Amino acid sequence: MIKGKIMQSFIQAVINKYEASPVRLLHILREVQAEFQHISPEAIELIASGLNIPRTQIISVVEFYNFLHLTPRGKYDILISDSITDHMLGKQNLMNYFASQLKVTIGEVRPDGLVNLDSTSCTGMCDQGPAGLVNGYALTHLERPRIDAITQLINKEIPIEQWPAEFFAVADNIYKAGLLLQTPIEQGESLKARYQKGLTETLSEIDISGLRGRGGAGFKTAMKWRFCSEEAETERYVVCNADEGEPGTFKDRVLLNSYAHQVFEGMTVCASIIGAEQGFLYLRGEYLHLYEKLQNILIERREAGLLGTNILAQGLNFDIEIRLGLGAYICGEESALIESLEGKRGIPRNRPPYPVSQGYLNKPTVVNNVETFMAAAKITVAGGQWFADVGTKQSDGTKILSISGDCSRPGIYEYPFGTSIAQVLQDCGAYDVFGVQVGGPSGTFISAQELDRVLAFEDLATGGSFIIFDQSRNILDMVKNFTHFFAHESCGFCTPCRVGTALLKKQLDKIVDGHGSAGDVAALEELCQLVNNNSHCGLGQTAANPILSTLQRYPELYEKQLKKISYEPGFDLDASLATARRLANRDDAGAHLAQVEED
Repeated sequence: MIKGKIMQSFIQAVINKYEASPVRLLHILREVQAEFQHISPEAIELIASGLNIPRTQIISVVEFYNFLHLTPRGKYDILISDSITDHMLGKQNLMNYFASQLKVTIGEVRPDGLVNLDSTSCTGMCDQGPAGLVNGYALTHLERPRIDAITQLINKEIPIEQWPAEFFAVADNIYKAGLLLQTPIEQGESLKARYQKGLTETLSEIDISGLRGRGGAGFKTAMKWRFCSEEAETERYVVCNADEGEPGTFKDRVLLNSYAHQVFEGMTVCASIIGAEQGFLYLRGEYLHLYEKLQNILIERREAGLLGTNILAQGLNFDIEIRLGLGAYICGEESALIESLEGKRGIPRNRPPYPVSQGYLNKPTVVNNVETFMAAAKITVAGGQWFADVGTKQSDGTKILSISGDCSRPGIYEYPFGTSIAQVLQDCGAYDVFGVQVGGPSGTFISAQELDRVLAFEDLATGGSFIIFDQSRNILDMVKNFTHFFAHESCGFCTPCRVGTALLKKQLDKIVDGHGSAGDVAALEELCQLVNNNSHCGLGQTAANPILSTLQRYPELYEKQLKKISYEPGFDLDASLATARRLANRDDAGAHLAQVEED
């Protein structure tokens, strides 16, 4: 009874905090989850009543996001990154060691309810793994001595606020700075330049720069902003996509940690051009450690007159709110992100209409990623030609890379477009390279024979992920990890992706585990084409890329895994007759059936 009243009081306070707004459902659920370790049926009823929405809607949202749960979690919720880079650093052995020290079964809550241990998708710490999360906060460099210390802290029930700070230390690891990273703008400098130049000239400078979206799609930034500004609807929004869930990508983490003022300034410049009064930073849930810092920066900007009412006495009213994701890779897709912003499941919308005409709350909305807004702020100050003078004919400016894997200096590097892969590998200390995954699992695998290829939209476009594999690696382990990732992260909206990624996973496992035939490889390739060509959004349309790109370059690796029989049954017919043989008291040759013949 007392517990019920405590829950009721807590949930009511949270609902009041967010003004009983259904679009704030994710924040409400996050706080309830943190307080009670899950979203109970009682909590669902209270939230549904407080927001005046169906309980089924809340259940569907909870089931959609990886960081929400309908059943209790431990007081200490430990999640270890399942990224391929963590596997390369011995993730599985370390996780088994963690489980033995904690005396917990992986995937379950310890009987005393104190702790649980499980895997999660990439946490954006690929340059300092093995990495994980505890109650949502990043843990880096999870080696055995650190695991031993964490185990003691948990068993003593020490609050994580009292744990050693070095357990949560997240370094920037910037090794090469270019146009954007080497000289950040001064606070307010971009906005002052915007108003000095005027709206038309500012947009013209961004157009001259050739700046294209840095999330991977490469749509021209000036064109997107212009389209949005020309919409008849006057209520408009600016959204910064900081949900970089692509395994191997962590540049936005660094930019928001050390260049947040410039990112927010770019958002504000955009707002001044399109006529928006509200902006959102959609921060991936794995970057919870940045949330408080970013909130303080927003406060600082309001106090400096750079956010809020009548900014710089120019009549611009604009503010930014941070919305946290809850562990869903698909929300990196702009329309899925908007759905999540509205408190819903992150299901990609049908397009058209595009967000520039019908985005957040069906109003015109500009969605750009962190690097794009950061670049726009600098271009507003330095001019479009300053940026356009660097790069290639079709790819202006620079690209910031998140480099990880088999190299001596994993971290952040900024390069002019047109830089060769070979140059990048030399700079980060990568030798004896077997290949590079450019653009994360949804990108392209580049073999050691292709290292003269260049970073550019006309050759290798990338959102920033750059994972290196040396000759010691079994590349099929990478393919298997990526294929499992896509199957896990499919939102389930469309059949080609929902069913197709599951079938890809099953078919690939069969081959990699040594149970496939030549016919299975042909079937795998056919299935890849079906999933890529018929899926609703970018996740499904790129889910087969790891298989296709490696199958094209290294067919022999797949062939080596095949069994030397033409057919392997999925059902053991002879074993199924065991009961009949026992009842008939027969075990002669005539009572057995052979299903395959050796070549």
